[in-house]
Amino acid sequence: MAKWGEGDPRWIVEERPDATNVNNWHWTEKNASAWSKEKLLNLLMFLKIENEKGTCEICELSSIEGEATANNRKAKLIFFYEWVLKLEWKGKLKDCETELKGQIEIPNLSDENEPSDIDIIITTKKNTEESRTLKSIMLENGIELIRNQLAQYISALKAEFSVGMILPTDKKEVTPQKNITTQPKTTMDPSIETSSPNGLQKQSPNPGVKIHTTKLTCTEKFLCAVEDIYKVLTDKNRVEAFTRSSVQMEATKGGKFSLFGGNVTGVFLELEMDKKIVQKWRFSNWPEAHYSIVTMNLSQGSDGAVVDLVQTGVPDKEVERTKQGWKENFWGRIRQTFGFGINLF
Repeated sequence: MAKWGEGDPRWIVEERPDATNVNNWHWTEKNASAWSKEKLLNLLMFLKIENEKGTCEICELSSIEGEATANNRKAKLIFFYEWVLKLEWKGKLKDCETELKGQIEIPNLSDENEPSDIDIIITTKKNTEESRTLKSIMLENGIELIRNQLAQYISALKAEFSVGMILPTDKKEVTPQKNITTQPKTTMDPSIETSSPNGLQKQSPNPGVKIHTTKLTCTEKFLCAVEDIYKVLTDKNRVEAFTRSSVQMEATKGGKFSLFGGNVTGVFLELEMDKKIVQKWRFSNWPEAHYSIVTMNLSQGSDGAVVDLVQTGVPDKEVERTKQGWKENFWGRIRQTFGFGINLF
């Protein structure tokens, strides 16, 4: 028979102020699925793969199925995750203006596989010589880059969900990081390790270095009333519908927004209902603290709404990407999602 005060320490609760999961004995679990979907979107969307022959870019996360959880049992962290992803990519050859498209399937992103063992299946939508060349770019340059992004997801999952999982006890403090460190088998290219979440190398200019910028302009027409297009551009639910991703948005003066998993962020500077929207606007890989200014003037034409966009302060190297982003990921998707007609300009 145990002496008074010498019982099984698993049942001694007075040494923990909250008497919760004493000595980390009980199984605790956190659901990491929603966080994982947002993180994977952030890491993979707009990922650029290129070589001397051409450039490809992941343009859509069309399907993500699976789940992720973080678990604590006896002060040991265990992570379970299993995902099947389907993505869309597009690309152009250096000497060709035709844009070609394809798909990526990742069938076995799971805790049972190291990043180097994850399958990346690349396919094209057309069987042409140009498509095969772009596919070779994806195979030779894209697979390793995608695996690197997935390795970042695994590391971030373990870092994010280790916090608060192992509770302090009357014994020595437990350092959760020692239980969760996993080094991927692949040797990463230093130029990839310094990439931003969307795979593009971050620029960190010294203070005072001038950034050369360009102004973009475009005019878009939509077969709808001007108040409809204003709502599409400022209503969180409508923006989530056409971006096909989770959105943070407060459409008031000084309100912030975050689109495409944090790849596009900014602040609303001016809002005039059904007439004008002014934003500070940036891609996540732009030089730190550098914003462009987007001004959208809305008007009602005889057969639809018109949006006149002017964007100043776009870094020179980002002009084409930004222009294509507006065309495909904003205007094209708005027409497709809400049935506002075709581009007549």
